Amino acid sequence: MADHSDAIDPRTDITDLFVFQSPGDSDRSVFVLNVFPEASEPFASFDPEATYELKIDTDGDFEADLSFHVRFDATSMEEPAATVFRSTGRMARGTGPGGDVVIRRAPMSVGGEVLITTRDGFRFFAGLRSDPWFADVDGFRNGFDFTGHDTFAHRNVLGIVLEVPSVTLGGVAPVGVWARTMAPIHGRATQIDQMGRPLVNAVFNATDADRWEFNRTPPDQQVALFLSRFAATLQSFGHREGDAIELAAGLLPDVLGFDPSSSAGYPNGRRLTDDIADLRVSTITMGRVTADRVGPHADLLDEFPYLGPPHSISG
Repeated sequence: MADHSDAIDPRTDITDLFVFQSPGDSDRSVFVLNVFPEASEPFASFDPEATYELKIDTDGDFEADLSFHVRFDATSMEEPAATVFRSTGRMARGTGPGGDVVIRRAPMSVGGEVLITTRDGFRFFAGLRSDPWFADVDGFRNGFDFTGHDTFAHRNVLGIVLEVPSVTLGGVAPVGVWARTMAPIHGRATQIDQMGRPLVNAVFNATDADRWEFNRTPPDQQVALFLSRFAATLQSFGHREGDAIELAAGLLPDVLGFDPSSSAGYPNGRRLTDDIADLRVSTITMGRVTADRVGPHADLLDEFPYLGPPHSISG
């Protein structure tokens, strides 16, 4: 629900984006990009034709000045491997392989194993992990009547975790961060899904058509196209027009602000334990409801790759 199930192909369906200062080294930053909601199939995999992208804006214009792009090759479908590219300038706004290779042919972790690839200060992991998102989805759908049932307590995702020296992010603070997935449609690279802030697309776009439109709209165009829709949603929950517009403007564009020198959580990046569901429900209901009675998962790791081991799957 954070951003789950708003793309047709689960392999390119972003579930969550997290960005935070490394717990073990304040000079390093961690990016976690999860895809494939309910990755319970024994053969859940990344799409070898897709590009999984982290976009970073360093000058406040909501266009990428730096990018990390992850591609999975599948010369052997049983042993997919990832290559991570770092690009800057105009190339950062594009897609696919380009720029410098920072990680080459990193093996994907399967089952519960943790295969970590390290090169020149960069660390990378990709594989099946426990879904870190926590929320009572039924409560959200039932008029905020929360029972404390964690919808995601036993679900898995495919996780991509990249830890980098913070100096490689451009040396400015804060930066803007969002993720997107690109895949070919009718032979043309097409934006499939994107995410910055959690619980934005799921809460403020009511229909599949609205969510797909939002997914395909670049951040620098989102305020013009979606501010009135977001404000109307807030007004429907009782917010005054001026307050609704101000709150909506704080959620758009869908880009996470992140200061690598700070260990604070959301809205400074987003840690795996930040309780976004409580924050959103409190904002939407103007404090009438303040919590969904669900807390962070206990299986998170204290060290890289931070995501918990996957839950058992049938096969």
